[in-house]
Amino acid sequence: MDDLRGKVAVVTGAASGIGFALSERFAAEGMGVVMADVEQAALSEAAEMLRTKGADVLSVLTDVSKADQVEALAARAEEQFGAVHVVCNNAGVAGGGGPSWETALADWEWTLGVNLWGVIHGVRTFLPRMIAQGEGHMVNTASLAGLYTGGIGGPYSVSKYGVVALSESLYLSLQLQAPSIGISVLCPGWVNTRIGESDRNRPGGVDVSLKVDPMAQKARKGLLRVLEAGMAPAQVAEKVVRAIHDNVFYVLPHDDEEWIAPIRARMEDILERRNPTLHPIPGTDVIMAAMFETD
Repeated sequence: MDDLRGKVAVVTGAASGIGFALSERFAAEGMGVVMADVEQAALSEAAEMLRTKGADVLSVLTDVSKADQVEALAARAEEQFGAVHVVCNNAGVAGGGGPSWETALADWEWTLGVNLWGVIHGVRTFLPRMIAQGEGHMVNTASLAGLYTGGIGGPYSVSKYGVVALSESLYLSLQLQAPSIGISVLCPGWVNTRIGESDRNRPGGVDVSLKVDPMAQKARKGLLRVLEAGMAPAQVAEKVVRAIHDNVFYVLPHDDEEWIAPIRARMEDILERRNPTLHPIPGTDVIMAAMFETD
């Protein structure tokens, strides 16, 4: 899509982090923006921030894990703007950070419900509309954890691997059936967002293990340090807009060798029939150090 001015973008998880940066960047392109999020107060504040800059914004409270709410989001967007041209299935949470066999079923369901089913609902709801109108671009937010995984964070990695697989399948299918529709999958590393605090939106509140497990509390503290030092969301948004303009599929904002090496090693393990090997990503040392800090 060469010219985004006058077009309409829908962004989920839009109240903060990458989602807000995307909304702000799309508004700067002259687009109408539909901002969706599960946090009403934060969503209203974020939408008002863009309106004060002259953006044409609609905010819609949406839990992307619920198919009917994503369908209602599409209906509201079409009622307000008439059509949707760019959809960023961006909402995401970080849940289940310990060993997969110790992760509560509720955390599996929450993480997959938002990170994977949220994208599935977005695809099933918006993609047929784009195909019918013969124009559009969809961006699905995965993670470098969808291309390479360490030994913890099973639910998160499972959800992000699923988003990558879904997006690759969509791209190949659309090349055959609707080549005018673009697909990108966004796979960032550490970004300065509040995903480390996403349990503020966890059904039932903060996971009990975070309240009673000192090691989990320290790991979380280390994660927050790494995120705080991460890439600015605006930089990610800039790369996404460039990918939409250029019809680029894989969007890897962190493309330094230290980030790419673990992905390459995983691919080589597969091709050489080797067992998986652990290649720590940047920031792992900070999290590990925090886990063994003395009070």
